[in-house]
Amino acid sequence: FGVGFYSAYLVADKVDVITKSMQDGSPQLRWSSNASSSYTISEDDGEPIEGSGTRLVLHLKDDALEYLEPTKLEGLLQQYSEFVEFPISVWKEKTEYKQVPDEEANKDLGEDEEPKMKTVPETTEGYERMNTNKPIWLRSPSDVTEEEYKDFYQSAFRAQYDEPMAHTHFSLEGQIECKSVLYIPGMLPFELSKDMFDEDARNIRLYVKRVFINDKFEDIVPRWLKFVRGVVDSQDLPLNVSREILQKSKVLSIINKRLVRKSLDMIREIESDEDDSKYIMFWNNFGKYLKVGVIEDQRNKDDIVPLLRFFSSKTADEYTSLDEYIENMKEGQEQIYYVAADGRDKAEMSPAAEKVRSRGYEVLYLTEPLDEIMIESVTNYKEHKLVDVSKEGLNLDGDDGEERKKKEEELNENHKSVCDFLESSLAGKVSRVKMTDQLAGSSPAALVQGAYGMSPTMQRYMKAQTVASGGSDAGMMGSMSQAVLEVNPSHPIVQDLEAAIKENGDGEDNESARNSAVLLYDVAALTSGYDIEDSADFAKRILSLMSSKAGSSGVQDAEVEAASEEPAVEETEVEAKAVVPEVVSDDEA
Repeated sequence: FGVGFYSAYLVADKVDVITKSMQDGSPQLRWSSNASSSYTISEDDGEPIEGSGTRLVLHLKDDALEYLEPTKLEGLLQQYSEFVEFPISVWKEKTEYKQVPDEEANKDLGEDEEPKMKTVPETTEGYERMNTNKPIWLRSPSDVTEEEYKDFYQSAFRAQYDEPMAHTHFSLEGQIECKSVLYIPGMLPFELSKDMFDEDARNIRLYVKRVFINDKFEDIVPRWLKFVRGVVDSQDLPLNVSREILQKSKVLSIINKRLVRKSLDMIREIESDEDDSKYIMFWNNFGKYLKVGVIEDQRNKDDIVPLLRFFSSKTADEYTSLDEYIENMKEGQEQIYYVAADGRDKAEMSPAAEKVRSRGYEVLYLTEPLDEIMIESVTNYKEHKLVDVSKEGLNLDGDDGEERKKKEEELNENHKSVCDFLESSLAGKVSRVKMTDQLAGSSPAALVQGAYGMSPTMQRYMKAQTVASGGSDAGMMGSMSQAVLEVNPSHPIVQDLEAAIKENGDGEDNESARNSAVLLYDVAALTSGYDIEDSADFAKRILSLMSSKAGSSGVQDAEVEAASEEPAVEETEVEAKAVVPEVVSDDEA
């Protein structure tokens, strides 16, 4: 007669407890109460109990009649008592279909003919056991086969078509006692495919002495392990455990640390497998969770970072790790270089990455907005600094900082007219213009961000987040205007622009040079991963450039001369066509 028993009055007006002792000659007694301050005990003259035992009868309230339905009881038992040791059965109807002779069809049946059959339903009533699954976590890991682990995962988590990639089976002893089985799914669970932190995703189930308690305790594992599934069965918690009780006890903290450690062990096990495709599959499904772990879990960050994977300038379609990057470093290289972009193709097209690749250095490609947030938490790895090549003031390994600064000052002084002209033409688009000799020969210019500026990928992500939350994206241009235009003075396009400025001046009337300046900026923005704000204006400048090229080649004059030879023929044809409807009669038509 504890909390569990008295909860019956949540759905019942009256409860009868009919019981019979196992001692010979014991009477069958009835305890009855309607939840008031009194109860009655009397001999029961109802249906006798065979041998000994207890029968509880709940007289349900009018608003609780759903508990008369076997399906409701089955759902509750499967959720909360699936692994209770003693058998629990539900009295229910069963319908089976049997083949019986069809009397109507067999009336005129010949002697040698086989009787025709028909299918008829047969309904029976009886008890059906609900808790048929066995709690494998109570067994020794050496006694459980791989097939049993897989079958338990598929039945317990309703994942019939998913085979787990890894599992771990362990127990805690000492301050607290608990047993657990954890799994890494073979595919991303459906509920996480739309929202990676879906609140309805029930990944870790907490049991107390094999009775299900809850699967929504957020603190039992950090949210970056949302994809890990499993069960935890504690012997130290009370059956009426609540979130408040867990938060006040040390039990949750101890369980949390052990679950994280065991999950990381499983991931490392997949990583070290001889079959590299297994970890690639894991990374494609769950890599974004590890990135969140680097951002949010400072205690385990150092264990997660070696598990990260990136595309790079030297790995084609394969991933590389930071350890592999360091192993393949050039002699004398001390820094790890990376660039953020909207995909690998755009990263390869980036002039900022090109200037580093041209020196023989490998560049990591960060192709998701989450990567850029994550990499801010990983400023160093094994004494190697991580450097964003798209930021202003890049110093490559082997460069003398003072020498580099002095050389750029000389370049800016030697090409001051171009810098001034570009800054005036691109006012409001860039913060400043500078000359550099670090760009590869094929790139006339590049857009780079200041030390605290956001990459174009991050700008688009933040803009989308702002708009989705109902805010204004007007403030996003503040980060865009931090961009610095780096210009390659040795490129033919820049040299032509410089010659045009010297020849025609840098005034407002030098429209051709100003169009070229804005077009130079547009090309640098596109190759650096930015979006063109005014596509119509961009198209107009391209058409203007094409027209000027066509005019200078004499093609336009040739077209005019060819057109002047045709008008007489065209007029004759038009007149002839116009006369036809008047000559042809209606009948002929």
